[in-house]
Amino acid sequence: MTRAARNRTITVLDKKRENYCHRLLKIDSSVSLEKILNRVINQDIFEAMEFLPSKFVDLLFIDPPYNLAKTFNTRSFKQMSVKQYMEWMDSWLQKMIRLLKPTASIYICGDWRSSSAIHLLCEKYFIIRNRITFEREKGRGAKKNWKNNSEDIWFCTFSNKFTFNAEAVKLKRKVIAPYRENGVPKDWKEEENGKFRLTCPSNIWTDITIPFWSMPENTPHPTQKPEKLLAKIILATSNEGDIVFDPFAGVGSTGVVAKKLKRKFVIIEIDEEYCLYAIKRLLTAEEDITIQGYSDGFFWERNTLKDIKNRGQERGQVCS
Repeated sequence: MTRAARNRTITVLDKKRENYCHRLLKIDSSVSLEKILNRVINQDIFEAMEFLPSKFVDLLFIDPPYNLAKTFNTRSFKQMSVKQYMEWMDSWLQKMIRLLKPTASIYICGDWRSSSAIHLLCEKYFIIRNRITFEREKGRGAKKNWKNNSEDIWFCTFSNKFTFNAEAVKLKRKVIAPYRENGVPKDWKEEENGKFRLTCPSNIWTDITIPFWSMPENTPHPTQKPEKLLAKIILATSNEGDIVFDPFAGVGSTGVVAKKLKRKFVIIEIDEEYCLYAIKRLLTAEEDITIQGYSDGFFWERNTLKDIKNRGQERGQVCS
């Protein structure tokens, strides 16, 4: 089948598979941090977790299967009762406690079906700091229900000592009402490409674009998290050189963004096919460190950078 000209979905060529497979790691005994650092572990978390070193994680990002029926390549997840889902989550979450540094931050993703279970488990093991809700603008809608248009990310810490870099995650917005005080712009600046204001991050994210076929980060994974989303989390709650751990890594977005932002990572994914996509993306990240929607140290509103780039091209300028 011939792909559309603008289809930029990542593929793994057959001739590369063997090379990528050799880069995957499986562990069957206790390992040093050096052996697993910046590696893709292709294994079930229940098999791998007991062999991981203690207290090495600065930032834990968990994006487990949500509590709904979903197929992930060759594996399927079945919807459970809230109690069963909570018990399933608890069976692996409690084993991750020993991996965390006392200063670690924890993020757990979910939707409205799994939110109550995640809340109770976070309350059991961590200090809950916030619940982020991001707009998931994808899909045509539902005929007999409200369109499911958001997902949650629970933000927790292991203690009262943790990292939060608010300045690193400010959002650059177009100014709709450019108010002036004594003729001077109030809380905004006029730049060559328009009027903009820097705003502090909130727990409502409306600037996230879910990967689709014309985006260079897109893969066949059905629930891939955007690099921009991971960048917000990693920049806010870790520092350069810190270690980010993702036990449900999928196609490796967490590791890819950690690498682009000069963090270290350990990621685990049970599905070999998704691991191969992760390897390819990590290799690409050695040359291309761009993150869509993040430029010049700021996060931009959805489509803002594209508009600026188009205007710059019309004037014969080059924009990043």
